[in-house]
Amino acid sequence: LECCARDILRMEGCKMITKDSLLLCGLVIVASAVLVRVSVGLGAYSGAGKPPMYGDYEAQRHWMEITINLPVNQWYQNSSDNNLLYWGLDYPPLTAYHSWLCGIIAHHLDPNWVALNASHGYESYHHKLFMRYTVLLVDVIIYFSAAFLFVATCLSEWTESEKLGLLLLLLLQPSMVIIDHGHFQYNCISLGLALFGVIAVVHDWDVIGSIAYSMSLNYKQMELYHALPFFCYLLGKSLQSDRRIVKITKLGVTVIAVFVLCWMPYLSRMDDILQVVHRLFPFSRGLYEDKVANVWCTTSVLMKLRGLLTQQSLTLLTAVSTLVATLPSCLHLLYNPTPYCFVLALVSGYVCRVKYGHHIWSGILMCACTNKINDALLVCNGEYISDCIMDTIGHCSI
Repeated sequence: LECCARDILRMEGCKMITKDSLLLCGLVIVASAVLVRVSVGLGAYSGAGKPPMYGDYEAQRHWMEITINLPVNQWYQNSSDNNLLYWGLDYPPLTAYHSWLCGIIAHHLDPNWVALNASHGYESYHHKLFMRYTVLLVDVIIYFSAAFLFVATCLSEWTESEKLGLLLLLLLQPSMVIIDHGHFQYNCISLGLALFGVIAVVHDWDVIGSIAYSMSLNYKQMELYHALPFFCYLLGKSLQSDRRIVKITKLGVTVIAVFVLCWMPYLSRMDDILQVVHRLFPFSRGLYEDKVANVWCTTSVLMKLRGLLTQQSLTLLTAVSTLVATLPSCLHLLYNPTPYCFVLALVSGYVCRVKYGHHIWSGILMCACTNKINDALLVCNGEYISDCIMDTIGHCSI
């Protein structure tokens, strides 16, 4: 299906699809995308029936258990009822709120699913069905909507056939389907919000774009590597405006307001803030894992950096390396804030984050997932060769 989409995208001026059949084709694509997701969900998942950790299925279930049974200020704290070594929360507050909402629904359906401590390792047919539906529902509501909006509003010069081809490509990228619907994750939420942010700022709806991207970042910290391109693009556009001070102030207040609302339960005590930050950036887990192919893994063949430098020095090295690698495209974007330069800066940020960042296994999975957004951004600018390279990076990593 993905190959078919790419072939359609290369048919310049194709008039195969008429207005009368456009809606039907769109419905078929959506139905196909849902069917693929449901089919993947029928299969097994990693960690099933394997104590003591049970895999990401148990992680998502455990977060629902913790968030509905403990006060909000204890969600990230280690305690007898919240052993952080047993799938402790390590995503931003918006993920925790989402788990809390799902936990309320789960408790209403069957309290045994989220009973404190007693539900560890709980697996049943109906609970698995509930978990699968929670992923499918937010995927359709958030990511599908973002994909439709992107195709409908950002590709005015494309033919209907080309738009449908790109929609097929967006909705059937294998990486996110496998991770979210086979491995139990909710990456579709952060990816959909990020795509909404891209759409908004490209159309000069900068405040809405700032809100969408800030929410994406507060759902998954892996979206941090898109922060510098967003910042430079919005700042560059603001500096070219006649009301630059007002515009910069408005955007700054918007971003701060979103973060304050998301982090409000933890802002009363500095210790709570630091604990959440510590959970979001677990540098102590190591520079890389053996399955992650990045610069640091490659250089370890010749030089074992982990044995030569302290953890603090390694963290600083990776941060500086990522920043230096990302800066050229972002500085160019700052002085040339065009949608095309914005696209290239976003893709550059993705590559630099994968290759130079201090990340663990979940980080590389997220990077592979966001490759589908890079697919759309590159293909809509005619960068087919670059898109093929990005696909290779993303799917070999996963």
